[in-house]
Parts: sequence; structure tokens; C-alpha cells
Amino acid sequence: MNAAISSIYAKHRDFWNKNTFVLLATGFGWFLLAILVQHFAYLYVDNHVNGTPVGDIFLSHLPTVNLDFFIVQGALISTLVAIILFIIKPNYLSFSLKSLAFFIIIRSFFISLTHLGVNLHQITLNTNAIGFDVYDFLYNAKNDFFFSGHVGASFLFALIFWKETWWRYLFLAFSVVFGISMLLAHMHYSIDVFAAPFMTYSIFVIAKKVFSHDYKLIS
Repeated sequence: MNAAISSIYAKHRDFWNKNTFVLLATGFGWFLLAILVQHFAYLYVDNHVNGTPVGDIFLSHLPTVNLDFFIVQGALISTLVAIILFIIKPNYLSFSLKSLAFFIIIRSFFISLTHLGVNLHQITLNTNAIGFDVYDFLYNAKNDFFFSGHVGASFLFALIFWKETWWRYLFLAFSVVFGISMLLAHMHYSIDVFAAPFMTYSIFVIAKKVFSHDYKLIS
């Protein structure tokens, strides 16, 4: 344990300097901006959108399965894994913050455009579940359909940690599990799930160009 802590300390000691602190500070700035944008987007779709449920070739043939744990606790677990990775791999932090912020801002724009209604067979999340209040604050909205944040965010981290084989496959697994869970729980339309990786990859490619200095720290 002491050896592991010493190794992490050495990584941070060798990594942080004036330039990396500036990149981190701007990363937090981007992330706070993204949270603010998402907040207003969620307010809009929750309070001003009354969409109509539409047909879906997958949802019409899939049974409704309550996968509350994978949706709520799964999101919190994947978030915790990402935080742990930032602690042990500080060179990933600034680019991850900025690319995630870019992801959140783009997704906030898209969820505000097309107003679909909640699927008639959608499950109801257990508000008494462990960690639900945190999940509800960070991730939950009633009408944030296109595109799936669960699938997209985990896929984004798979792309960010692509060179770290074990972590790449873990986040890809998270993305697949979230996609299956969202469809079986009827909480997203199939287009939201299947489009998420393509939207996320586009966001990632743009983020590499826009935040090139941050990306060089991990490339």
C-alpha cells in the first residue's frame, strides 16, 4: 500500500508545473461551464417539453426489464472508476475534463432540439436506492433522449484511455451494459443508444484538435 501511494505521489510530483496547472484550471472552467449549460438544458426539457411517445422497432419487440441497479449504481460506479483513474494518472485529467465538458455541452444542445415523449413502458427508477440523490443531481432528466449520456460518456472514456488496454475494455463494457440496460428498461429510444458511439467519436476527434495541448499529455 505504501509503495502504491509513493508511486502515485511521485507521478504527481513529477507531473505538476505551471503549465499543467494552467491546463487543469482551464479544464475545471470548461467543466463548470458545461454543468451550467446542462442544468439549464435539463430545466428546459423537464419543465417545458411535453413530447409524444413514438414507435421504435427495438422497444416494440423487447420486454420491459427493471435494470435500475445498472442504470443508477452503474453510472455512479463508472464515475468513481474515472475519478480513481484521474488520481493515479494525472496526465489524463485536463484533457478528460475538457473533452467531457465538450461532450456535455454538445449533448445539452441536442437534447433541447427534438421533443419525444417518455416511452409508455419505461421503468420507474427507485428513488430510495443507494446513491440515487447523487445520480439524480448529476445525470437524471425526464426527457433527455438523444443521445444517451450513459452510453456516450463511458464510450468517451474508452476513447480517452484507449492506450490503457484494461481500462479501455472496462469502459467499453460499461458502454455496452448501459446500452442494453437502457433499451430493456425502455428509458431510451434505440436511436439514442445506437447513435451515441458515433456522436461521441465525433466529439472526441474535435476535442483532440481543440484541446491539443491537453491531448499531448496523454499521446
